[in-house]
Amino acid sequence: MKHFFGLALLCLLCPLLFAADPVLLVGSNLEGWKFKGDVKKSKWKIGVAQLNKFHPDVLNAGHLAPKELPELVNTNPQGIDAYTTYQHGDCHLSLEFMVPKGSNSGVYLMGEYELQILDSFGKEKVGPGDAGGIYGYSAPKENASLAPGVWQTLEIDFVAPKFIGPKKVSNARFVKVFLNDKLIQEDVEVKAPTVACLTGNEKAKGPLMLQGDHGAVAFRKIRLQPK
Repeated sequence: MKHFFGLALLCLLCPLLFAADPVLLVGSNLEGWKFKGDVKKSKWKIGVAQLNKFHPDVLNAGHLAPKELPELVNTNPQGIDAYTTYQHGDCHLSLEFMVPKGSNSGVYLMGEYELQILDSFGKEKVGPGDAGGIYGYSAPKENASLAPGVWQTLEIDFVAPKFIGPKKVSNARFVKVFLNDKLIQEDVEVKAPTVACLTGNEKAKGPLMLQGDHGAVAFRKIRLQPK
């Protein structure tokens, strides 16, 4: 009987003992990031995001002082997308983001499935193209957006599409999405890549991509926990 309970306890602990360590994706430089398009157009920088006090729709990247938390800042509204060299499948993603007034960005799981980032502050009715929307699929349950210039939190439980050989046997799925601690998406199946994705090809693993060609945006504390 003792052996039985010992085995049962081990079975319960195994997922914790062998869980992969979380991957932190913002460091002191741009190592680990690649860019979609003409690199000369990139204005992604490691620094400290600062709203322009004269132009609230403009985001600047200040110098990162010692011991300050590094932030990944895109200052060019017509820049290019950035994506990781790290590839993920099923995961829990948490991050913080900040947009200036009127700005537009997005987080693409596996580079293919977009969770929208937008200055949707104050809107009474929100759709799939608003902050927290799964672009082209699902509007958020409510408008949980904070004001532009304020850091906001995003947490995503995501299941990657599954394949047997070349055949897809199940679709990607956003299990739960929390914006600023409010549940805004739940169990949303995504049958195909969303618009403006990285490749348009579905696969078992892919990079995390951050949209930089629609608006200025900053990210920090990007933590990806593989499942």
